[in-house]
Amino acid sequence: MLTILGKRSSINVRKVMWACDELGLAWQQEDWGSGFRDTHAPEFLALNPNAMVPVLRDGDFVLWESNSILRYLANRYDGNALYPQPAHARARVDQWLDWQASDLNRSWSYAFMALVRLSPNHADPAQIQASLDAWHGFMRILDARLEKTRAFVAGADFSLADIAIGLSVNRWFATPCAHPELPAVQDYFTRLGTRPGFRKHGCNGVA
Repeated sequence: MLTILGKRSSINVRKVMWACDELGLAWQQEDWGSGFRDTHAPEFLALNPNAMVPVLRDGDFVLWESNSILRYLANRYDGNALYPQPAHARARVDQWLDWQASDLNRSWSYAFMALVRLSPNHADPAQIQASLDAWHGFMRILDARLEKTRAFVAGADFSLADIAIGLSVNRWFATPCAHPELPAVQDYFTRLGTRPGFRKHGCNGVA
């Protein structure tokens, strides 16, 4: 059985749990992270020297980095429906997975820490607004993409990219700020809500 190390409220742990459910895999979860076992403990650092969740154990194989775990699960467990093999289709999924992990993630960092985590180290109004402006800008890029596909991020079919980006969209809606009207993103969020994996793991964390 697969073991997922990390607390269930973590956005990146939820990615992995949702992917496992989409693939019909049996898994168990161990609570690590803030409020639970310390990820700086030697036994955790032996698995991930970055002291970050999630970590996946599959027998003797250990892997960290959530989007890498998504790809591994699809490759290992016949997940071609989520991670298609043809080069062009796979590259499109990878493009949006990498966009989520880099551009989109970086944009929300300061605003999320200020408005959701209420971090005293992220209280500069100008930096909060700059972060929100960047975040909304990337969400407009997503809206334009979804307006084009009328379905999912990589195209007509649900893929690994929608697991990562779907959770990011949930975080955007859950963050207390003024949200620009993005009809295609709203329709996409509604569409994701029909999937059992998203209903189980999509909205159960701290944004």
